[in-house]
Amino acid sequence: MAVYTLHKWFDDFKPGPVNIAGPCSAESEQQLLQTAFSLTGPCRPALFRAGLWKPRTRPGTFSGVGSRGLKWMKQVKKQTGIRLAVEVASPLHVESCLKAGIDVLWLGARTVSNPFSVQEIAESLRGVDIPVLVKNPLNPDIDLWIGALERINNAGIQRLAAVHRGFSPYERTRYRNMPRWEIPIELRRRISEMPVICDPSHISGDPALIPELSQKAMDLNMDGLMVEVHNDPSSALSDSRQQLSPHQYCDMMKKLVVRCSRPEDTGFMDQLEELRNQVDSVDSQLIDLLSRRLEIIDMIGQYKSKNNVAVLQMDRWMEILKTRLHQAGLSGLDRSFTEKYLKLLHQESIRRQTEIMRRRGEQE
Repeated sequence: MAVYTLHKWFDDFKPGPVNIAGPCSAESEQQLLQTAFSLTGPCRPALFRAGLWKPRTRPGTFSGVGSRGLKWMKQVKKQTGIRLAVEVASPLHVESCLKAGIDVLWLGARTVSNPFSVQEIAESLRGVDIPVLVKNPLNPDIDLWIGALERINNAGIQRLAAVHRGFSPYERTRYRNMPRWEIPIELRRRISEMPVICDPSHISGDPALIPELSQKAMDLNMDGLMVEVHNDPSSALSDSRQQLSPHQYCDMMKKLVVRCSRPEDTGFMDQLEELRNQVDSVDSQLIDLLSRRLEIIDMIGQYKSKNNVAVLQMDRWMEILKTRLHQAGLSGLDRSFTEKYLKLLHQESIRRQTEIMRRRGEQE
């Protein structure tokens, strides 16, 4: 991916996080204006968002008002001065938004999941100078997400940002979409210039969870939030269970704690550096111990292979789980974390011993 001055356009909205707020869907001009006017006080967002074309999971549900909603959005900007953001899913949507003077476009998760759709939109943006937000795909595929950003970037769009909205779970969880925070963190590691904002509404599926998710995003030093806000959430035609009222949104924003990335206090930084040195030392020891453990695992694999013993010994594995989890509990370690760690180690042990047996079988 070519690296452009991707961060600079976010500086127009700062100081502080770049916040985007507005209803899931535009339903009427009155609804949009009432919501927008309720957000013109201290909690005024940088951008007012609303969906006009809604790609629904099943037919027969509200699919948006379409291009006629662009006139309503223009009234919001005219009467409040707040810049506008609209989701696009096709070149026709892009053309309509550009003609209406929409300030920022975004690509939704379903669109990003299809490289063909992203490429078509990228081609329609060639030669255009407009900010574009790219949400993560439905599934936790960071390369697919980066690929969508690259396609838009390669079309000449330099003002880009990624939006973390969570990933579709394969089982029922506390959240509508699993946060998988490690994925946006990895995105920022790979593309350090890329602003990343969080969409806690789609992650939560429940307005009660939005404040804690928003705070988590700030604690992870994300660049802003995209929050669904409706003047009457209970009557919303789409996603009524994940939208805040303007009052709830403003109350949340007042309580939100925005963290600094690097404090100016040199004493703090000296102490932090000392603690980080200690972490580095422990990590070095952990890696040495893991290396030694795997060496022993290889020796066990060779011994099993010579004696024609199966790789997986279920009794031994259950004993390891029981004793290590008990020890971890006594040490104050989280059980879920410890179990994941042990399972990962066991998978690697199985893989290495299986490879040893395979090589021995080829030699014979």
